[in-house]
Amino acid sequence: MTAKINLFLSGLLLLLYSCNSIPACDTVIQNATLYDGTGAPAYIGTLAITGDKIQYAGPPKSFEAKKTIDGSGKAVAPGFINMLSWGYNSLLKDGRSLSDLKQGVTLEVFGEGTSAGPKGNPDSLDYISFGQAMNKLADNKVSPNVASFLGAATVRIQHIGFTNRKASDKELLAMQKTVSRAMEEGAMGIGSSLIYAPGDYADTEELIALNKVVSKYNGMYISHIRNEDYRVMEALEEFITIAKEAKLPAEVYHLKASRKPNWHLLDSIIQRIESARENGLNITADMYTYPASSTGLTGVIPTWVQEGGHEAWINRMQEPVARKRLLEDIRKELSQQPPEGILMVGFNTPSMAERYQGKTIAEASEMRKQSPEETIIDLIIEDDSRIQCIYFSMSEENINKKIQLPWMSFCSDAGSYSAPEEGFRTHPRAYGSFIRVLGKFSRDENLLSLEEAVRKLSGMPAATLGIKNRGLLKANYYGDIVIFDPKTVGDNATFQNPLQFANGIEHVWVNGTAVLTNGEHTGSFPGRFVKGPGASTNP
Repeated sequence: MTAKINLFLSGLLLLLYSCNSIPACDTVIQNATLYDGTGAPAYIGTLAITGDKIQYAGPPKSFEAKKTIDGSGKAVAPGFINMLSWGYNSLLKDGRSLSDLKQGVTLEVFGEGTSAGPKGNPDSLDYISFGQAMNKLADNKVSPNVASFLGAATVRIQHIGFTNRKASDKELLAMQKTVSRAMEEGAMGIGSSLIYAPGDYADTEELIALNKVVSKYNGMYISHIRNEDYRVMEALEEFITIAKEAKLPAEVYHLKASRKPNWHLLDSIIQRIESARENGLNITADMYTYPASSTGLTGVIPTWVQEGGHEAWINRMQEPVARKRLLEDIRKELSQQPPEGILMVGFNTPSMAERYQGKTIAEASEMRKQSPEETIIDLIIEDDSRIQCIYFSMSEENINKKIQLPWMSFCSDAGSYSAPEEGFRTHPRAYGSFIRVLGKFSRDENLLSLEEAVRKLSGMPAATLGIKNRGLLKANYYGDIVIFDPKTVGDNATFQNPLQFANGIEHVWVNGTAVLTNGEHTGSFPGRFVKGPGASTNP
């Protein structure tokens, strides 16, 4: 009897000890204000990390931790998601991703029109599938997580090349098989860019057919729609038709009404999207937070001249008949996009960069004693490249309208850079697109609450992509976490000096591993390939 009593008392003491014991974790953040990514009111609480997951996120609680961070006066949020990144190649060179990491970005999403795979002949040893290309990047050591859509133009090049024609039934079937394989390998869906060759050679029927495959895997469609200026409503209708017919969610890349004569169309664009949403279509959009876009001089060059690829394009521009037609087409484009609003920032050859980088087309035209349209053609021929430019084509008023839309998330539409080579220039959005949401637009201009800003940077895009267990401060979610100072967070990059890191982001974790501590990179590369809903496995 005594033994039984002693056993009972021992069990009771153990139970009492367990109830009163302090749980253990790897890292605990105390006294911080938690913004959970849902848009719910922020609160003072505790967040604990163990391994690659969030162990606890909630009201104040004690933990035995290997590392304790006092978050007093600081904000804790889920890691931010870049819905349109061109960071694949820049991250292959340098996986630190500092320009985005210092803005709190923990997931880079690629695939606007083109993707890193598939490439090569499927029957040869040099073939690289979509999944192989993504695994190559993740295995190369990257600090952020990476994901990608399958580029619709990449699929077209794989099966048709750069020819401007309709796909045959046989080709379309082969393209659908490529889509199916990519979805099983982890693609988020199909990404198109219908303003550039050869992407715009695809008709609506082709895009519907490819997206019907995506729909079977619960993926989504995302598109740089076919026009963003005077024909934007027509392009939007095509986009909505594709989403409706393929029965899948769809997002518009960097939604805009471009060029001053078309600024008034933004209200109609918004109304049309909200009407589609009210009718049951899951339509969303993303944006970068600047009134200027960036692309090659292809932005004012029609795609007919680009058929056949780069070499054919360069040669065609030198043919007298084609050149005459092209000059007229460019002249029409410049009537809406004045040459003084086109700033050249990226060249292929150092001599061209030395002379023209940082100059507008208007300034180059004056230097060369040529018309702006002649200048554009000859610069491309001389540099043997598309020449990267910044187009001042949008209004601040429209930016403010878009910022507040509940179905709008954010992107950079740029690479992620850590130590770019000397002489490199880019758009300031690479260094400031996300941080401006927290600083300029939320804190300074009060266009949206900080809770809503965080939701649109984290929880909303994660839900849009169909990613499980990311995007929220929630137990058992992956430890993609950001600590920032709401009072100092802000952008420093300008059009004149774009290579300036943001400030105010103090700590960043990716998959539970610290990649930024006190604003400095830790030397850790825990980033993973985050796969879409069609994949059988997803880390």
